[in-house]
Formats: sequence, structure tokens, C-alpha cells
Amino acid sequence: MSDTFGVASIAASVRSGALTASDVLEAHLERVAAHEDTIHAFNTVLADEARRRASSVDDRVASGHDPGPLAGVPIALKDNLCTRGTPTTCSSRILDGWRPPYDATVVERLAAAGAVVVGKTNLDEFAMGSSTENSAFGPTRNPHDPTRVPGGSSGGSAATVAAGFAAGALGSDTGGSIRQPAALCGVVGAKPTYGLVSRYGLIAFASSLDQVGPFAMSVEDAALILDAVSGPDPFDSTCLTSVVSPSASNLGRGVEGLRVGIISEMSEAEGLAPDVRARLVQAAEALESSGATVAPVNVPAVTYGLSAYYLIAPAEASSNLARYDGVRYGLRAPGTSDITEMYTESRSRGFGDEVKRRIMLGTYALSAGYYDAYYGQAQKVRTLIIRDFDAAYEKFDVLLSPTTPGTAFPIGEKSADPLTMYLNDVFTIPSNLAGHPAVSVPFGSGDDGLPIGIQVLAPALREAVMFQAAEVLESKSPANPIAPMRSALSLQPSARSAK
Repeated sequence: MSDTFGVASIAASVRSGALTASDVLEAHLERVAAHEDTIHAFNTVLADEARRRASSVDDRVASGHDPGPLAGVPIALKDNLCTRGTPTTCSSRILDGWRPPYDATVVERLAAAGAVVVGKTNLDEFAMGSSTENSAFGPTRNPHDPTRVPGGSSGGSAATVAAGFAAGALGSDTGGSIRQPAALCGVVGAKPTYGLVSRYGLIAFASSLDQVGPFAMSVEDAALILDAVSGPDPFDSTCLTSVVSPSASNLGRGVEGLRVGIISEMSEAEGLAPDVRARLVQAAEALESSGATVAPVNVPAVTYGLSAYYLIAPAEASSNLARYDGVRYGLRAPGTSDITEMYTESRSRGFGDEVKRRIMLGTYALSAGYYDAYYGQAQKVRTLIIRDFDAAYEKFDVLLSPTTPGTAFPIGEKSADPLTMYLNDVFTIPSNLAGHPAVSVPFGSGDDGLPIGIQVLAPALREAVMFQAAEVLESKSPANPIAPMRSALSLQPSARSAK
């Protein structure tokens, strides 16, 4: 069977008995064994646990029960999602040895849907980064070109899907950490509306911005994963309390009559690579030829998004990461003479340079005499961004922009210059500040042959129309590059189905 077997196809085949969950899992674990040393997408591979889970799914099918909408689908988890009894590191030494006593809500919901978790993926430490180079365990590499970054901070999750290590994955998106690596790795990545997916068990970076979302090889597959993990949760006070329409509900409807706005501030931005700009124009033309009305739109305040984000996010990180002090769990520096020295040494040894940089920036922005000038002003800019998006959505159903300024860059090229690295998220940050959904869709390749992503943005809780437009973009995409290691995947019919 085709290596393009994705979430929907695997689940349907396992539920019907055409494939067993165990066979599907072994095909993916073989890929992991063959290529993980090159890519380093995982911090932990959970092969034994995954085999037990796959066998349980097969037993349910054999007994005539429906295992769920993600039956037998191999899924990878970003290593900032709590998994009971399994190391959860955030790719940081500060959490060395910590095993959570509970599962994140999204992990429980994947299990209830029949998914099989294959491992915990590498990330920029505490999700702070745009390249997955800021990991205490070393960088993840792009499956299309191992000399290039996969993006970040959810680079490990994006790489697992691009390499065929899993059919889908979960990541977290604070300022583009799902969509940016999705674009660089040539997969679909979606950030949902803030509050649509529970954050319970997601280790916090910036609590007013963080959201959990899916990676997959297709728009349909991403929507199916999102539907499986979304919904109210009494353990998360920021989670929406009402059930909303399924994200996949508009798939197959096309875009006839849909109003699409091209964000001028992003499509004409300084620093946007010419090949990415060309693909954006091509994407707009593809939607227009499919029946959508396409026109430029101004969202002026998005130009201040990067500045506002790098005050708000570090300020919240400074508060959230204060709990990591060597007292209750994680790394504790030995041989210290008093508690202040122990705090200082534990945090100095446990945190990497980028995390320390953001903690210091955030602490400064919150300090007496500077709160109003920096953090307070950034929140006012956030309000302006929300107002400008609201005005745009009065005229348009969805908006279109590049996902990233360019394609995947070489490992080490930008790691010494934080500002250059931060600019990789300039097009994704505004959606986080507004709390709106956005999805990156692969749309051909750049002049270097590496994937390019186009971003579809929508108003809050309009995931269905967002995926509706994204699906048409996907169908009109120029030939997308396939990572060489993914192209060999083959899933064979199960012995059980052949009897």
C-alpha cells in the first residue's frame, strides 16, 4: 500500500480489519530504526508501550468493538506534554529525571480515540526557539536535507511526520512553533483558537499564547487529529466550555464564494524571499480560479507583532519558569552551602542560554518602573492587532500570508544572532497574540528545492472554514517535495485480513 497512507486511511483500514494496528506500528518503527540516528526527532521512543497499545487496538477490532476515530494511528508527542510515568523533559536539563504522575488531557483524548503514541519528540528548550537547535539533547535535522533545521520549537514533531516516523504528531504553538516547522518540513501544521484545546498537562511557556495543535501529511488528517483532542476540559479554566462544530465539517465543499484577503503587510514584507512571494501569488490565484473572491487587505498593527510578542512571551515565561528551582523536582545542584546558592546554581546549570535570555528579558519587562513602559505597552499593541484582524474579518472569511520568510536554513547559520532567529516567526506571531486559528499548508518548493508553506488565517472558532480553504490550496499545490526517507514506506495488508 502507498506510503501516503495517512491518518484517515490508517484509521479506516484498521477499523475495517484491512490492516492491523500492530503491522502499522512496526512499519513506522522500522523507519525510526533506520533513520532516527540521522534526524534525531525523538527524545524518547516508546516502542514497548506502543506495541502494547497497538495490540490492545487489534483486540478491540477482533472483538467487534470500534477503537475510535484514530484507530491504530501512530502519533508522536512533543516532549512538553505530560505523560504519566514517562520522562517529560521540555528538552531541558532542569527537568532531568522527572516523570509526571498524570497524562495531559490531549494525551488521554488520543488514547480514547485509539491512537498509538510512538514517542516524545525533541524541541527547543521549553519551546523557546525557531530551529530546534536550543535543545539540551542536540538539534533535530530536517528530513529533506539533514544539514538544515526543521524549524521550531516543535521541530521534532514536524520531522517525525515528514520522515514517516509517525502518521501525525502534536506540538505546541506560542508564536508559530507548529506552523513554522510545518512549513520548513513540508507538512500541514495547525494552531487552533485559543481555548479550543485543553492546555492541562502542557508545560507552560507563555500561558496566554500557548496552544496544542496537530501535524499531519494532509489537511484532512490534521483536522481529524484536532477534532479528537479538542473540547471542554474542567481541568483547564482557559478552555472553552461549549462544544463547537468539528474542524473537518466543511471539507470537500470547495471555496466557491469564499472571500479571501491577502495580508499586504506580510505579502510585501521586507525580507520575504522572492520564491516564497511567488508561491503566495500562485496560491492566491489557485483559490481565485477555484471560485473564491481574492483581494488585498491591510492589517496594519501586525507589523508590531514581533516587538509585542518578545515582551509578553518572555514576561510570562519569567513567571512560569520561576517554579524550577531545584527544590521539588528536576535538577538540583550539589554541594551548595545555602538555599540562595542552590537556586542560583540549579537554574544556571539547568537552563540553556536562550531560556536564560528570555527569563532575564521577561523579568526586566515586569520589574518596578518598567512594567507600564514595556509589558503594559505590549498588551496595548496586542489589543490593536486584535482590532485590526476583526476589521479585516468583516470583509473576508479567511486571510492568506506566507508562513515563513524563507525555506529551511542551514544548522548553525542563525543560532549566534537571536534577532535574526526571531524574525522567522514574524508572520505567525500575530495569530497567537489575537488568539485566532491558523494553518500552514505545503505549497510547492523554493528555488533550493525545499518546502514552502502558505498560511491560512481565520477568525476565532472558524477552524472549519480555515481547513475548507486549506484543503483547496492543498489540492492546487505544485508538486511538493517528499523527504527521501519517507518515500520508501510501505504498509501491507494484515495476515488477519487475508484469511
